[in-house]
Amino acid sequence: MLQRYIDDLKHSTGASLRMTSLVVIAGFAGFIALCFSCAAIFIAMLQHYNAIAACLTVAGIFVVIAGIVGLIYARKQKRARERAAAAARAAARAAASAPLIDPIMVATGIQIARAVGLKKLVPLLALVGVAVGYMANRSAASDEGDDNENGSTDEAAGD
Repeated sequence: MLQRYIDDLKHSTGASLRMTSLVVIAGFAGFIALCFSCAAIFIAMLQHYNAIAACLTVAGIFVVIAGIVGLIYARKQKRARERAAAAARAAARAAASAPLIDPIMVATGIQIARAVGLKKLVPLLALVGVAVGYMANRSAASDEGDDNENGSTDEAAGD
């Protein structure tokens, strides 16, 4: 059984290494192509204009590329922050319901049910169920209200 896990790890590591090496080779080839493209643009500009104009043209191309990459990076960072905030909200909701599924609380509830008796406990459990449902509905409505308030301020800031 342990051997199967080791074989799976070897296989996935080997596949990841092969894919990474292919990406590195493709990136290197793309870099070389970019270098030759820049050299061709520089030589073409140098033949028609002077050296300063050729240098400024190639520099402008790289400024545009850097700006595009910067915008992509900023957008991905914003999405990562949004995902982290959503995960934090989900964790907070899960933590709020955690005391209800705590084993100590469940054991205590069973002991109370045995001590009081099931016939007397059914109406009390129904009342508790209604109260928990009401509180869950109320907290879900307040979470949606918080999301709507945050979303409207983010949209206004983005415009």
